[in-house]
Amino acid sequence: MHDGTCNNLQHPTWGASLTAFQRLLKPSYQNGFNLPRGLGASEGSGALPLPLPRLVSTTMIGSETITPDSQYTHMLMQWGQFLDHDLDQTVPALSMSRFSDSAPCSQVCTNDPPCLPIDIPDNDPRGNSGRCMFFARSSPVCGSDSVYYREQVNMLTSYLDASNVYGSTEQESRELRNLHNQKGMLKVGQVVPTSGKHLMPSASGPPTECMRDERESSVPCFLAGDHRANEQLGLTSMHTLWFREHNRIAEHLLKINPHWNGDKVYHEARKLVGAQMQHITFEHWLPKIFGEIGLSMLGEYKGYDPSVNSGIFNAFATAAFRFGHTLINPILYRLNKSFQPIEQGHLPLHKTFFSPFRLIQEGGIDPVLRGLFGIPGKMREPTELLNLELTEKLFSAVHTVSLDLAAINIQRGRDHGIPPYNDFRVFCNLTSAQDFEDLKEEIKNEDIREKLRR
Repeated sequence: MHDGTCNNLQHPTWGASLTAFQRLLKPSYQNGFNLPRGLGASEGSGALPLPLPRLVSTTMIGSETITPDSQYTHMLMQWGQFLDHDLDQTVPALSMSRFSDSAPCSQVCTNDPPCLPIDIPDNDPRGNSGRCMFFARSSPVCGSDSVYYREQVNMLTSYLDASNVYGSTEQESRELRNLHNQKGMLKVGQVVPTSGKHLMPSASGPPTECMRDERESSVPCFLAGDHRANEQLGLTSMHTLWFREHNRIAEHLLKINPHWNGDKVYHEARKLVGAQMQHITFEHWLPKIFGEIGLSMLGEYKGYDPSVNSGIFNAFATAAFRFGHTLINPILYRLNKSFQPIEQGHLPLHKTFFSPFRLIQEGGIDPVLRGLFGIPGKMREPTELLNLELTEKLFSAVHTVSLDLAAINIQRGRDHGIPPYNDFRVFCNLTSAQDFEDLKEEIKNEDIREKLRR
């Protein structure tokens, strides 16, 4: 099913969309069941205050310089984001306004559910851009948050099933299909003049993020199997490539099986697209992420095991897999057939957010894809974590105060009750670090340990 149910016949809801994330360790909330750690911690409360997420970002994480990767291209990052958007997306708060008086979370600086704004410290490099940054808590699972500790919901199927191409509910999947004939195709949008190939269809409905700045564009967002397809042009290009791949396979299948109806063609093509994405992930991408030691720990695939719950761990979606943010290049390179810059030039990352018009007006997806696999990626240097494009200019066209991806990641970890690092050390049979020198095997750089201590 498109919603991931009945994938495991013994446990039909495991891995299904709109079910709770799994937990490796029980969550850490300040009051034991729903309040983020560090909130309102005072000397009398017994809870230790935590540093402001924005201060951690500017001190430890934001970096202007990047080192090019000597081994891998920027496609290593892009596959990771595309893959993540097949596996997990947290359900946001049902309203982005305060429950108490309906004031929009983007305009208030008080912790008033579901608003949990990110405070901007007094001496912040941003200066006077405002006292806080927009942040709203994730939706809790129904019944959690009052009876037992707060859990969050995965909007997507946990399976690597190409749900980012086809959607994670039956309704989404029908919206993406061309049901006017029996060809089993996905709906198409306009044609790129330079290549003669189709782009994805446009999303209907009220004005979207893609049309916030009327001076830039009146082009609506593209419609895809995952709502985040328009976040940046590299991701949008991957979505376009795979939607085309479905239609290419469907066309081929129909040629050799003219007696098949549209449903049969669609589902067989969908099966093949999912298999291709699994193959790329396990054979080509994961070995580069884990390295030989990690792969040997993972071991050989032993076959399907219905007793394994395929649900995504909260700590994976909220913390671990966000390591990919350290791979993001601050420039999106766009190359022509000779692998030279296109006439419109390369783009700083913040100019690629929610800008589908650039694919329509500036040569389609080919220049972007050539830039992804033709230019070195960003090296994972401990002192160069997230580029300033992500910490100072995130979604700048959409928000009055630009967001900070590093601060959001930290705030989201607290929102979801992700336990402290030491708890995971113990869980992984390491010692519990008592001071920062105990971390010298894992954090070899003395300056970084000193900054953490401060």
